[in-house]
Amino acid sequence: MCEISIIVPVYKVEPYLRKCVDSILAQTFTDFEVILVDDGSPDNSGKICDEYASKDSRVRVIHKKNGGLSSARNAGIDVARGKYLGFVDSDDYIEKDMYELLYDNIVKEQADLSICGIYDVYEGKKPVNKPTIKKTVTATEGLLLILHGNIISVHAVNKLYKRELFSTLRYPEGKYHEDSFVIVDLLDRCKKIAIDSKQKYYYYHRLDSINTETFSAKQFEFIEAWVINENKLRGRGKKIEEAAHQRVCFANFLVLDKIVTAKATNLPETKKIVHYLRNNFLFIMRNRIFTKSRKLSMLLLLFSIHLYKIPVELRRKKLANNK
Repeated sequence: MCEISIIVPVYKVEPYLRKCVDSILAQTFTDFEVILVDDGSPDNSGKICDEYASKDSRVRVIHKKNGGLSSARNAGIDVARGKYLGFVDSDDYIEKDMYELLYDNIVKEQADLSICGIYDVYEGKKPVNKPTIKKTVTATEGLLLILHGNIISVHAVNKLYKRELFSTLRYPEGKYHEDSFVIVDLLDRCKKIAIDSKQKYYYYHRLDSINTETFSAKQFEFIEAWVINENKLRGRGKKIEEAAHQRVCFANFLVLDKIVTAKATNLPETKKIVHYLRNNFLFIMRNRIFTKSRKLSMLLLLFSIHLYKIPVELRRKKLANNK
């Protein structure tokens, strides 16, 4: 038995895995186990996992047939021994005191969930500091913050969970954006949430993913997840319903951005997304959560998807070239 089980799904991350695991093993909080779930990785990632297990008794390894990120996380949850659960993606890394901060807050506040902030890391670009808050909130207040998304993210990885939250809950296997599918159910199981948004998690964005010109139909599941969440949240009050609807609009924007980047605007779903956003024009323009840049994109979309492409392309080039 230990205090924290840290679950790390591993698949084709040979160049990044050592930095990830080293950052976990260097934690100032030491009463934890690391569960490395080798999800049928075809490279040397599985061997690297075994190497760490042979050197540090806190490291456990599961080798399994490839099933995707959710399947790997679920396999780790099933064997976890800790009172609390944490997740780290295997191409990311963390500050040495991340779990000390998360653990101290969840214990001190007798909370069900503890959250810290995330650095978005792009190659050759210095991570940007984000606004910080520190407070303990109810599940409803936490849900609003996550729905708004400007301070607290939906990601699974910057959080520490009471193990009981997952007693009857698992990540949906075969789904893209799995974090979005479970976040509402997780928060509904909470009474108190401890938030200290100091940035302690480094979320790595690979340049090849930024520059990619391919589009997968799995991306539409991001919209699906937030439509499901919006339906779950009906009847929860005006603020929650408005924030949930804003999140559905945002999901449509992000998927449309990817479609435009991939030059896949001939997909039949593209017309549905454009129609949805145009129907929500007034809602988007009046909503303070959407940036001026996003509202400008919405104005351009009213006239033509070809005009909408202009700011999307500028944002993509800025990310790719800002070194």
